[in-house]
Amino acid sequence: MRRTIHAAPSSIFRFLSDPKGHVAIDSSGMLMSAEGDRVTSVGDTFVIHMDREAFNDYPLGLYDVTVTITKFVQDREIAWTVAGLRPSIGHVYGYLLEPVDDGTLVTSYYDWSCIGPEWRDAGIFPVIPEAALRPTLGILARNVMRGDNVSSS
Repeated sequence: MRRTIHAAPSSIFRFLSDPKGHVAIDSSGMLMSAEGDRVTSVGDTFVIHMDREAFNDYPLGLYDVTVTITKFVQDREIAWTVAGLRPSIGHVYGYLLEPVDDGTLVTSYYDWSCIGPEWRDAGIFPVIPEAALRPTLGILARNVMRGDNVSSS
């Protein structure tokens, strides 16, 4: 999924590297709040408080996940994996940022190819359908273009 956002890559990256930014751009309704500092490198983590009942499909209720940054290239790419459910799932989400004449071409990506066999055999992937992920780019654009600052850190 790709979209041009009329903002500098640094503005978009600042939003994506903030745990509260993840909650602010969530289009699924599952991310309730976040705890942790802005990430600055691979291996950094933060906690997201989740509510799967937003989809009304799996009775997980309220739970927490730990986001671990797997790629961090300042103002160019950020990616992460999510742990918290047992066994760990092994999926990755990320964003690529490419400067263009009128802003930044933002590519949102996800990779479920390395999910564990327990999850693959359960037949529940993708956990979040693409139709629920696609609006995230529009929400990101709206927040970044109006200058929202999710954290003071």
